[in-house]
Amino acid sequence: MEMNGRNNKMDLLGSAPIPKALMALGVPIMIGMLINALYNLVDTYFVGGLGESPMGAISIVFPLGQIVVGLGLMFGNGAASYLSRLLGQGDRDTANRVASTALYSSVIMGGILIIFAAIFLKPLLILLGATDTIMPYALIYGRIYVISCIFNVCNVTMNNIVASEGAAKTTMCALLSGAVLNIGLDPIFIYVLDMGVGGAAIATAISQFVSTLVYLTYVLHKKSAFTFSIQEFQPSKQIYTEILKIGIPTLIFQLLTSLSIALINRAANGYGDAVIASMGAVTRVTSIGTLVVFGFLKGFQPIAGFAYGAKKFDRLQEAIKTSVLWSSVFCVAAGLLMAFFSRQIISQFANGNREMISTGQKALFANGFSFSLFGFYTVYSSLFLALGKSTKGFVLGACRQGICFIPVILMLPKFWGINGILYAQPIADIFSAVITVFMAIQFHRELHATVPVMS
Repeated sequence: MEMNGRNNKMDLLGSAPIPKALMALGVPIMIGMLINALYNLVDTYFVGGLGESPMGAISIVFPLGQIVVGLGLMFGNGAASYLSRLLGQGDRDTANRVASTALYSSVIMGGILIIFAAIFLKPLLILLGATDTIMPYALIYGRIYVISCIFNVCNVTMNNIVASEGAAKTTMCALLSGAVLNIGLDPIFIYVLDMGVGGAAIATAISQFVSTLVYLTYVLHKKSAFTFSIQEFQPSKQIYTEILKIGIPTLIFQLLTSLSIALINRAANGYGDAVIASMGAVTRVTSIGTLVVFGFLKGFQPIAGFAYGAKKFDRLQEAIKTSVLWSSVFCVAAGLLMAFFSRQIISQFANGNREMISTGQKALFANGFSFSLFGFYTVYSSLFLALGKSTKGFVLGACRQGICFIPVILMLPKFWGINGILYAQPIADIFSAVITVFMAIQFHRELHATVPVMS
């Protein structure tokens, strides 16, 4: 029965019709990540009821957690790209060593980083833009949240590894169980037990632990294509080179995401807690859309990696075309929804604060329109990483919140004041999409030139 399940996963990766494979592999992870994004939003909604300074606190702490989780992404995403190609080549022994090495490495490195972050929490929060009024709440929330990130490191690593073998439903169950639990626990800890922002952090910690238990159950019941045994934890130059050539760009994207949020918070620092809180709400709302696309493309990546490893280039082309179409349709619909209902959406987190509503509505309106480009851009940045083309994947992945965003957020507020903060991300989105067009054209030319020689 177990072998049958594994064969079905391999069929999905290698021979099932592309729409069916994308639906089977992408949709469960997409649902899981959507629920995950919704629980982040619910977290923001409940904390928003406590006022603008507690709300500002979770906006300040958020990038710190993202940096820690970046380690899980580095090992998980780096290994996933390699694992899909190894499964395409039929090399199970190496795949087992890679999966085990990635998991244990991420937990060890994550633990070291968490200890460092816990010791130097206050200076880190100052660096991330905490004001004097936000700091007490940020310390309470941060102490609990940062330590609980060890579970999240494990979850993110396993999420990617399990997705690489086509076990999308397991990833959905892990994400769903944690998210649903968090949504239920938030109001109890924050309001019923009167624990405020500390209660929100405890609810998150418990939820992350439950997601970890789901992955542990999956591994211990031997349902995975990989064994994850301590004996197969074999750090070697060859394994780390393959993991890190994709993992390091992924980590840098995550660091750039954290840096972009920190730069927005620091730029907003002079305008008061309401602007920091409103930009935090905009980030959480747009992250629903981005996580849905990332979730769907977690299904696309193993199909693309497997097809490339097995030299099925027609299948690869079809997977790209279908993914661009589906993700773009979603992004246009979601973006228009954000733009036209921006005031109503932001009002849910503002607790009647007019300044929060005014600044948040402007930013979400602009972000909604630029979000329509996100699907096209992300398919190609995900594709290059799935195929092991680390340099191209890195350059493209770093555009939206690094190469294009950082100069904009550093310069624009000086000339345009608060509008420079509100419109920085949409302007960076447009630049990123233009760069993607040129890189996509070049890639398809190279692929057409390769097919006759390799097939």
